[in-house]
Amino acid sequence: MNFNSGKLYRVPLHYHIFFWLTYFLFNTFRWGSYFNDYMYSLKTNLLGFPIHMSLCYLNILIFMPYLVYRKKYFLYVLAVLSSIFIMVVIKFNFTYLLITHNVWPEGPETIDKLTLNYTIDMMMGELYVITFVTAIKITLDFLKEHKRVADLEKSQLETELLFLKSQISPHFFFNTLNNIYSLSVEKSNKTPKVVLKLSELMRYMLYDTQNKRQTLENEILCIQNYLDLERIRNDDRLEINMSISGDIHDKQISPIILLTFIENAFKHGVNKNTGKVIVNIGFKIKGDFLHFTISNPMAEITHHKDNINNSSGIGIENIKKRLELGYDKNDYKLSLKTKKNVFIVKLVIKVV
Repeated sequence: MNFNSGKLYRVPLHYHIFFWLTYFLFNTFRWGSYFNDYMYSLKTNLLGFPIHMSLCYLNILIFMPYLVYRKKYFLYVLAVLSSIFIMVVIKFNFTYLLITHNVWPEGPETIDKLTLNYTIDMMMGELYVITFVTAIKITLDFLKEHKRVADLEKSQLETELLFLKSQISPHFFFNTLNNIYSLSVEKSNKTPKVVLKLSELMRYMLYDTQNKRQTLENEILCIQNYLDLERIRNDDRLEINMSISGDIHDKQISPIILLTFIENAFKHGVNKNTGKVIVNIGFKIKGDFLHFTISNPMAEITHHKDNINNSSGIGIENIKKRLELGYDKNDYKLSLKTKKNVFIVKLVIKVV
């Protein structure tokens, strides 16, 4: 906690009133029962509580911010003890003049002047009150500071998630626009259809990915639009096998999570292979979890390295970070592996 700024959290006034009123009534009845004299207890507490309050607020509003939080510990101890001693002297004289000459009825002896025993006993009592109130103040400050830090961390996480999403969209559109450019150079009659599919994808990216969660149905629809684009561009050399099982209705998922795996499969697999290419995609709902799988051939030029990283690119690292930020560790499990030159992604993720 950063207390050095001197800016302390403010507790609403009615909480102060409630605390001191409750404490006053408790003390009045406590000592009234002890002395069997409630009027005497009322008078002494009416005199003592302004002293208690003055010392407590002097400590938490001045001594602690300007001495403790600035590491001036010796001056702090000196200031506290001096202020308590002065208040004890004031209390003794006002009690003697306004209430009774027997200023220490609970003590071992009757006194009519300030003694060492009386001073030590009264200072210990005042120190107890100061410690009690200060402990409450520190606890409240800690809780509020903890909440402030938690809110700040949450805000930073949300900002980072938005940044990671923004990394995906330009990358995705760049690849798709390259596809359209290639078709336009060839003067292909597929170009209008590709542009239409792209507009549907852009609508999803711009308007449906701002929330923390998106429906699984919309995410799959976006994936289907992307796959349609790839089918048009790759003609007969591309075979896509996609299966969906289980109830996908009313399920929620972080937007673009799955789409990034699809895009990754084409960028680092399909587009870097010649001849017939097969991509297998599976969506299976089991209870509260989606079991998503996708497999694609690894790039021909990296087959001999058998290196997962060569087939993953920055997209996978982006997704790993988004999963860490957007989900609890028990809500997902990501597996990446290669088998016979095929890159396989398996993601089990909570969708409720």
